[in-house]
Amino acid sequence: MTGKKTTSPIGRPPLLRRTNALTLLKLLREAGTCSRADLVRTSGMSAPTVTNVIADLLSAELVQPLGEGASNGGRPPDLIRFKAERGCLVSVRITAQFVSFLLTDLCGKELDTSEVWLAGRKTTPEAMCALIAEETRRIVRAQGLKRDQVLALVAGVPAITNVDEGVVLAISTLENWHDVPLRSMLKRSVGCQVTVENDTNLAALGERMEGAAQGETSFVEIDIGANVSAGIVLDGRLYHGAQWSAGEIGYLRLPHISRRDPVVHEFGALEAVLSSTGIQQSWRETTAQLGTTMRGAGRVDVTAILDMAQRGEAAAKQVVKQRAAIVADVIVNLSLILNPGLVVLGGEVGRHPALIGFVRKELERSEFAVPRIAAASLGEAAVLRGAIAMALETIPSILLPLP
Repeated sequence: MTGKKTTSPIGRPPLLRRTNALTLLKLLREAGTCSRADLVRTSGMSAPTVTNVIADLLSAELVQPLGEGASNGGRPPDLIRFKAERGCLVSVRITAQFVSFLLTDLCGKELDTSEVWLAGRKTTPEAMCALIAEETRRIVRAQGLKRDQVLALVAGVPAITNVDEGVVLAISTLENWHDVPLRSMLKRSVGCQVTVENDTNLAALGERMEGAAQGETSFVEIDIGANVSAGIVLDGRLYHGAQWSAGEIGYLRLPHISRRDPVVHEFGALEAVLSSTGIQQSWRETTAQLGTTMRGAGRVDVTAILDMAQRGEAAAKQVVKQRAAIVADVIVNLSLILNPGLVVLGGEVGRHPALIGFVRKELERSEFAVPRIAAASLGEAAVLRGAIAMALETIPSILLPLP
């Protein structure tokens, strides 16, 4: 076969210079303020290379010189900083009840937060995209920023998501959410780079960024609340699986309980048992069987049931211990397959001390492959913080596009 000869761009000076610039920009963003000498030591680049790259970053107005810093006996260092105010990032969390927002600078520092409740509103994909675009413009204007300063938006959704294509498979609690090309729809609405990701995956990234999983390279976050799902991080990267359904543990089959095939638009077998509504239903059945005459027993919310279990009240303790045994079984099975060093339990049920205490007790019987158990520490903020963590990874390549 003959034709025009092509050459690989790898190693060409412009691309090498960009690669070095991406490295230094990431280091500057993480450090906040440092000297050229600090960058030489940290990056492993030569002093002339660092000087040349910093000159490029200065001309692009991505860094700012701060003058001389304090001397330790030698020549005072010339300090520079990344201009985090050059743009901003937006993270969005979509739920059945509300849409929440977090606006940060390019170092992840919080600038504003917002929450829009969906009661009485249309929740079709088109309506939700319009809502997100409108609220994004509002919070950006409120901070004195311009629309074109929004560099990236990351949206978390409670559904299986094809991240490569930005398509949400289904959200049964919202109107007409089936195979929704959410990324392309949002990109048209907000006019910046958009990423769409499963919300539990983002919660795992949030806990790794500044929560219970800091410093962990391989761990699993299990969220138990209105739904049940898991976010899996292996060797520092989210694991999605071949069909984007890794972590959808709510659909696990339960021996002696259910072997029903998973159906996307319905609760899974595990979800029906472990979710908030599942626990409340079990509580009502248990109190009825025990002949409990507690006033309002049928209207007790899941947090109250967990609180009662922690205090040792018999009916609540029975319900929660049954759920803890199931959670422990799930953890053992995941651990035998993935062998993570840590499992983080989140959600209003998962992070409650009563459930975690019983789960740890159940796991004491296992002889190996037992991870550490920790309660998620970021609460409702985990998804939004994880979305910002994901956005921050994209910032250098947005600011320094391919030549």
